[in-house]
Amino acid sequence: QVQLVESGGGLVQAGGSLRLSCAASGWIANINNMAWYRQAPGKQRDLVAVISRGGSTNYVDSVKGRFTISRDNAKNSVSLQMNSLKPEDTAVYSCKASVLRAGSSSYMDYWGQGTQVTVSS
Repeated sequence: QVQLVESGGGLVQAGGSLRLSCAASGWIANINNMAWYRQAPGKQRDLVAVISRGGSTNYVDSVKGRFTISRDNAKNSVSLQMNSLKPEDTAVYSCKASVLRAGSSSYMDYWGQGTQVTVSS
């Protein structure tokens, strides 16, 4: 079994910063892409940022220059540093990892439980 556990959400004023973390555990042989998604009330879940195992990153335009995704392959973890937060960043943030389980021959996507980020104006 593979589990992703997130931490770091909370309430912050506009212009402030938060750091989200996500750690994967279980029978893991390898992790390919890791990503952060967010879902605002009444909206679909959207990709925020993704990072490859080699460190290549991509961001949605609305967070470029404000958010930074990083990962620690030795710890099977991914983080999202969020600066200059805006009220429109308010959402439930979830991490996703493409995981090769030990003994398996194919990658599967696993999700964290989600963490609430609320930015007040």
